[in-house]
Amino acid sequence: MCVTAVESRPAGALGTSSTSSSRGRRPFGARVKAFVALTKPRIIELLLITTVPVMFLAEQGVPDLKLVLITCVGGYLSAGGANALNMWWDRDIDALMERTSQRPVVTGMVSPNECLAFGISLAVVSTLLFGFAVNWLSAWLSLGALLFYVVVYTMILKRRTSQNIVWGGIAGCLPVLIGWSSVTNSMSWAPVILFLVMFFWTPPHYWPLSMKVKDDYARVGVPMLPVIASNKVVAKQIVIYSWVMVVVSLLLTPLGYTGWFYTAVALVAGGFWLWEAHGLQNRAKAEVTGGKLKEMRLFHWSITYVSLLFVAVAVDPFLR
Repeated sequence: MCVTAVESRPAGALGTSSTSSSRGRRPFGARVKAFVALTKPRIIELLLITTVPVMFLAEQGVPDLKLVLITCVGGYLSAGGANALNMWWDRDIDALMERTSQRPVVTGMVSPNECLAFGISLAVVSTLLFGFAVNWLSAWLSLGALLFYVVVYTMILKRRTSQNIVWGGIAGCLPVLIGWSSVTNSMSWAPVILFLVMFFWTPPHYWPLSMKVKDDYARVGVPMLPVIASNKVVAKQIVIYSWVMVVVSLLLTPLGYTGWFYTAVALVAGGFWLWEAHGLQNRAKAEVTGGKLKEMRLFHWSITYVSLLFVAVAVDPFLR
């Protein structure tokens, strides 16, 4: 499993200690916290929210709890490995961006070589865990997501195109397929639809945050859409993706995978999403800037939305 969801913590100030001096003072407890930080645990929470409910949907009830635990552990290790390798590759620009300036490799709490070895180790362990304890379809999906995030998004797309998060976001959509395959060792239209929901969710989730920190991205030459386009253009794209996402989310019910409860949650949560998206577009059209643009309202709601939607996925089988 890999990531597309981003950290919502405030930008930190640039560290005052040099990298070399930080390496000279690396107490054990701080080192442990640094290695945990390499995995970006807060982001992985969101990925697990899109994995476990799909297991309930696949089982049409409560799945084997041991299988759920192993899938969560394997998913955490895989996503953690991908995040560590992302920090290893991006350490040059992370040092120049306020939002990422306190990451462990930048501060020197973890060396680049340690970070690389850590990320590769997690990738290997997670793949073997999935393969031998779950099934090999899930193992290859997990490894594919990791490689897609690290190679396709981080190494190829991120610094070259404003479509980086659109196509790179595919990695973050794969956990729904992994959740389904862990239970069934097969694929179906249900996880494909949820995959598409996450695909269309990712850009309007990420772009509002990118609008807020676009100066950081501009400073390091990363062409996120808000860096190269006006707020009006970005907001229009957010609205387009949002409408497609909401429509796709409603396909599960006519295809017979969900019932009234999921449909009600998808309609209400999706309706509120569209209200926020259009509100952002209206403010952008009015050339509102700064704090009054309120772009982070949609960012924070996007996390709530996906949480509500996937909780509904898990609960719906018990109400049909």
